Amino acid sequence: MIPCCRPTAFAAQLDVLAAATPAITALIDRHLASCHEWWPGELVDFGDDPQLAALGALRDRARGLPSAVKVSVMLNLLTEEGLPHFHRIIAEHVGSQAIWQRWTRLWTAEEDRHGNVLRDYARDAALYAPAALDRLQFGFLRDGFDPEWAGSPYRLLAYTSLQERATQISHANTARLAAAHEPLLQTVLARLAGDEARHCAFYRDAFALALAADPDAALLELADVAPVLSMPGSTIMGFQMMAEVERQAGVFGPRQYAALVDESLNHWGIASIEPHGGEARRARDRLMALPARLDALAGRLEQRRHLKTYVFDFLRPPLAALA
Repeated sequence: MIPCCRPTAFAAQLDVLAAATPAITALIDRHLASCHEWWPGELVDFGDDPQLAALGALRDRARGLPSAVKVSVMLNLLTEEGLPHFHRIIAEHVGSQAIWQRWTRLWTAEEDRHGNVLRDYARDAALYAPAALDRLQFGFLRDGFDPEWAGSPYRLLAYTSLQERATQISHANTARLAAAHEPLLQTVLARLAGDEARHCAFYRDAFALALAADPDAALLELADVAPVLSMPGSTIMGFQMMAEVERQAGVFGPRQYAALVDESLNHWGIASIEPHGGEARRARDRLMALPARLDALAGRLEQRRHLKTYVFDFLRPPLAALA
């Protein structure tokens, strides 16, 4: 792996971001202008009486959800609940400038709202065994998520651009699978996917500013992040099994990630960037070859992997059968 933060040092990268303050301000204002205020208590609100007809109807519908949807919602729920607790990772990598503090606090509040509404839904729909959910969430926060970025603002922006888009795709595809069974879950996940699309737009365009101002360093960081995206939820106990269920259900996997990378490289116009140094040029060339390599890898994985039945103790009954 190429060492982080070359050839531009951490302080110099922060200087680039500081110079971009007017543009970052415009990106935040654009984000806020596209907001449609919503609250978890408005989407999922059945009161405290378990005998309410609406609550009973919700639980009847939720029982009919495919197991793959329940597993995907669990993985998304845990990830969304964990993200606000990783506020410090963003703060450490973009420094203490007021404009970045403004964004990080806004992002944290919106991600916290995502975790809240998914937890509210899972509770009212009686989707999971409560103690099993609590154990997973506790373990995830205890283990944390500490990427080895060595204080690189550019690497943070590259990573979050890809990660937010991946999260949007996961929510949107889970909503699609849930639609025929549970319209409220579809509504909740679609709302979250919309927020994640706006988060992705912010990070993508913030990284574009780094590419424009410091293309060699930004390309090197992107070339290190893009080949293997370690999602924030990768430390969740049972993550690999849940991710495999998502892959087999068409929610998210290597195939979707290959398309995501291709889309992102096109958005940034990576092919047309002319770096100054040979190392950065080689990084650009590796990036342009990456979508095809990822797509080929996805094909090989699909040929080798067979559908399996997994046991998850948070499900009722504790089984996710994939046919």
